[in-house]
Amino acid sequence: MIQNISVLFVCMGNICRSPTAHAVFRKLVESEGFQQQISIDSAGTHAYHVGNPPDERSMKTAAKRGIKMHDLRARKVDFSDLIEFDYILAMDGDNLAILEQMAPADLKPKIKLFMSFAEASPHTYVPDPYYGGAEGFDQVFDMVEQASKGLLDHIKQKYKLV
Repeated sequence: MIQNISVLFVCMGNICRSPTAHAVFRKLVESEGFQQQISIDSAGTHAYHVGNPPDERSMKTAAKRGIKMHDLRARKVDFSDLIEFDYILAMDGDNLAILEQMAPADLKPKIKLFMSFAEASPHTYVPDPYYGGAEGFDQVFDMVEQASKGLLDHIKQKYKLV
């Protein structure tokens, strides 16, 4: 029986961090053959960039690493997302707080910091690279890769995916 586990990555504008996490996790899920069991999306807590593609610097960094994300478009997180998704993963504490404020008590356990899945990392949140240089996008990508591997390992173990 195919189980559908749903994951939503959330940052502020949904053009840098969360679409990077979306694309990296999607590639990892596909490479392990779990695309039928795991659905992935991303959204922002703010509507600044709704309908726009990811930041050009995010797409360039992803392309250097063989990951495509040109098909993604920014959207704002909606209350229905809190019901629909099994994992709602915030990139930082500010977005975590916004998501928790939106959620009734019974849905709060689904909301976590994405970096909580990167066991060996000293970082608790993914920094916003928007106002920095290219190195910030590389750092975000490295952090997202590490957390994505931990997340997939967690999901495989919890749902006994093989």
